[in-house]
Amino acid sequence: MSNPAPTGTPKLGPLSTLIFASRWLQLPLYLGLIIAQCAYVFLFLKELLHLVTDVGTMGEQEMMLIVLGLIDVVMISNLLVMVIVGGYETFVSRLNLQGHPDQPEWLSHVNASVLKVKLAMAIIGISSIHLLKTFIAAGDLGSPGSNYTSEGVMWQTIIHMAFIISAIGIAWTDRLMSHASKPLTKL
Repeated sequence: MSNPAPTGTPKLGPLSTLIFASRWLQLPLYLGLIIAQCAYVFLFLKELLHLVTDVGTMGEQEMMLIVLGLIDVVMISNLLVMVIVGGYETFVSRLNLQGHPDQPEWLSHVNASVLKVKLAMAIIGISSIHLLKTFIAAGDLGSPGSNYTSEGVMWQTIIHMAFIISAIGIAWTDRLMSHASKPLTKL
């Protein structure tokens, strides 16, 4: 004998149940991102150890590039947390963190649209760090052994600007959509 569905909970048909349950197929993806987060922690610690052990032999530019690399790893790690926590909460299942002292402030109002804007801003931040590293290293442009060409720097700048324009477009579209969903009221 099966238990009836609790009051207020709609009973789903078999196809609806299968489709709704398919969201759990994303769980291995989020677990994989947690493993990627662990790899970034290892990379951060490795670079930090390099910075601390070689600080006496490094020049200012080399130290600055390592610190920017550390900041880059932290920003990518933050991006991973946003995708893991926000994506899981939005697309798979609630985490039920209400009232938890460590609940991220942004999670209380996260939805797919907010997540897209936050991700776009994080990508711009990461791109900015890469571009800054390129500009710092661009002093060696044209010298033997340089990792950068003027064409490469130009393309990296163009791609960064494309990220910025895309984020503005996403935010603008989100704003239009949020205004369109609000009912018009008379003053």
